[in-house]
Amino acid sequence: IRIMPAFQYRARGPRGDAIEGVIDAPNSGMAATRLIEGGLTPVDIQSVQETTAASKDLADLFPPKVEAIDLIQFSRQMYSLLKAGVPILSALSGLASNTRNRTLAKTLSSVIASLHAGWDLSASLAQYPKVFSVFYVSLVRVGESSGQLEEVFRQLSGYLEREQKTRKQIKSAMRYPVFVLVAILIAVIVINVLVVPAFAAIFEQFGADLPLPTRILITTSDAMINHWPVMLAGLILMVAGIGLYLRDDNGRYRWHKAQLRLPLVGKVLYQATLARFSRLFALVQRSGIPIVTGLSVVARALDNDYVEERILSMRDGIERGESMSNTAASTGIFDHLVLQMMQVGEESGATDQLLQDVAEYYDDEVDYAIDKLSASIEPTLTVALAGLVFLLATGIFLPMWDLAKVALH
Repeated sequence: IRIMPAFQYRARGPRGDAIEGVIDAPNSGMAATRLIEGGLTPVDIQSVQETTAASKDLADLFPPKVEAIDLIQFSRQMYSLLKAGVPILSALSGLASNTRNRTLAKTLSSVIASLHAGWDLSASLAQYPKVFSVFYVSLVRVGESSGQLEEVFRQLSGYLEREQKTRKQIKSAMRYPVFVLVAILIAVIVINVLVVPAFAAIFEQFGADLPLPTRILITTSDAMINHWPVMLAGLILMVAGIGLYLRDDNGRYRWHKAQLRLPLVGKVLYQATLARFSRLFALVQRSGIPIVTGLSVVARALDNDYVEERILSMRDGIERGESMSNTAASTGIFDHLVLQMMQVGEESGATDQLLQDVAEYYDDEVDYAIDKLSASIEPTLTVALAGLVFLLATGIFLPMWDLAKVALH
């Protein structure tokens, strides 16, 4: 999305509807010419220089992100409007003027200008990959070519709703463990900065031999108090190193592969990936996209480099003339249920319906696994908290007990 466009314009469409957007041009005259060629009547054209960024307000410098709920509402509204017979341009104009998200409204205005210039809808949406994904654009393109654009928008709204529900469930399940971990971290910092130094001063006065847990606590406290800049710099470097590693293609591939094998959450991620693949592949099959093209689109929409590479190898096998079920089995990422449904679908010609059934089955499994995720993490957190309490008890109270016995004698 353009944050600092060359020219910002207000214009009227052929039906008199108000249109706002941005356009790149050498000068204002050329910008007006391009708008007129696109069937628009310019009303106002203002130059927006990149060097005047300081004069922009905070909202222009940090435009709001287009969230999933915005795309869900847009897809649902487009389905309703197109089904009612409203032309695409009129539907987009109405949504652009009524949507609350300024970034989406600005994007839709630019899409309208592209449509007036003779572009089709899918090509216009493809100019904004940060808003409309490759999968979204591909299905819109299929809807345009098949004459079922309103049905595609209905399917997209349902798919996005399910994805949003899964993300909310995962966030809800992780909220309690994250809260407990943050509380433990704060407690460790307070203990090392305030509590341990006070006891260390008492122990030093008596000069007694301290047990190992106490020496560990005192050493950790001294490091946190006297060398916190070094520890902070090390933490920053570690976070930066992890970020660079995940930006590298090989590092991101290894991390995506490891995600599916993580304890506790790995199984949930694996089942969610199978549900997402089954739902997406059923959707592209139902939309009439060829298998090879559909696998390419679905692979890029899964947001996992490892799974994407496996699915692309499946696509290559189909291009060589192998059956879909055999190539899927060779990838090593599908379980018996998915493979069996693929084989039956090939024989019966109902692959889309069978994969949709698989997606619904794994959706239920993911819901159940997410509900039990917090219960599965709680024992681990309990053990960690018990270990912290044990270390404090042995590190502080044992020396105090020894000092009490010395004082009594």
